[in-house]
Amino acid sequence: MTTTAPTLTRPTSGMDPIDVSDPALFQNHTVGPLFARLRREDPVHWCPQSRFGPYWSVTRYKDVMQVEVNHAVFSSSIEYGGITIRDQPEGYRRPSFISSDPPRHDEQRKTISPIVGPGNLAQMEALIRERTRSVLDDLPRNQTFDWVERVSVELTTRMLATLFDFPFEDRRLLTWWSDVATADLQSGLGIDSEEKRLAELMKCFEYFQRLWKEREAQPPRTDLVSMLAHGAATRAMAPMEFLGNVVLLIVGGNDTTRNSMSGGLHAMLTHPGEWDKLRANPALVSSLVPEIVRWQSPVAHMRRTALADFELGGKTIRRGDKVVMWYLSANRDEAAIERADEFIIDRARPRQHISFGFGIHRCVGNRLAELQLKILWEEILERFPRIELAGEPRRLYSNFIHGFTALPVRIPG
Repeated sequence: MTTTAPTLTRPTSGMDPIDVSDPALFQNHTVGPLFARLRREDPVHWCPQSRFGPYWSVTRYKDVMQVEVNHAVFSSSIEYGGITIRDQPEGYRRPSFISSDPPRHDEQRKTISPIVGPGNLAQMEALIRERTRSVLDDLPRNQTFDWVERVSVELTTRMLATLFDFPFEDRRLLTWWSDVATADLQSGLGIDSEEKRLAELMKCFEYFQRLWKEREAQPPRTDLVSMLAHGAATRAMAPMEFLGNVVLLIVGGNDTTRNSMSGGLHAMLTHPGEWDKLRANPALVSSLVPEIVRWQSPVAHMRRTALADFELGGKTIRRGDKVVMWYLSANRDEAAIERADEFIIDRARPRQHISFGFGIHRCVGNRLAELQLKILWEEILERFPRIELAGEPRRLYSNFIHGFTALPVRIPG
């Protein structure tokens, strides 16, 4: 099924079109003022031309929520383009449950959700703490090192290997495949065409296909590969759908946590008064964690496609239009979040954010991500009175994953 191609004229507020999709704006950390202007002057804004085609920018919290909960009008389905502003072109599409609508979405999501249920999280807590202690204890003192590489990537990759029961010695392949799947074609990663992306991801497919066949032949277990292999809604997936769901779980288990681990430390180092608050009252870890996730907004946007004409924020969105919900902007919306442009670890309502999405597509692993962050900060407080920023961080060239590629720090010893 195809969509009706949107025309290039839409009602505007009279302001010139603003294209916030340029990944350089996120890498240079300069997109914030543009989002602020859109929230103030034209919160549902039509951009008729961009590298990713025409699209609507939805920048206020209440409008993002309205799109999120109305999956009957605003589709996530890969057949209409999927969940990112960058379309997956035909021939390279990787269906997954996040890029599908009910009932398929619900059936496949239900297959893997037990792995992050309360009982399983309780069982994993000791392992997460043990690994966190090991990684932190191995950090050098009085010399500069990269927090992203030594802590954020290592901890999340170890967790991913556990969730998949993936060979531990090959765990960094999971990081690479996650980066490949989300990379902008101009990011410099070496993935400058969809052909190259698919070629690399087919290596992921082949590796996981071997694991699948092993688990399929065994009784059901509690790892993600076994759950997919034995699940009624997932055991007969076509090859590209299998790849799509595996990649989704890799990215979902990697990017949110990894970039919150990096962004959280950067926020604390650039807001030393908040670090002092935390040292004075370690119980504030419970509100620090959701504030980090809000502040970093590790997924900058999600996209939907309109299945029917719809009125939003005084604008008429037409059937077939691309609608981009900018989470990073919604999390800075003063109309929804008091002092939204400030990093405050003792907020009265720290969970008032949309970084995990909302409704049926709310991040299935959000509690696991929060548990990992909670343990990390508890263990940091046990060890390090201070950590110092030792240089300028490097940010990711991406309008989708809002993250850091390097964060140089030093631990005084």
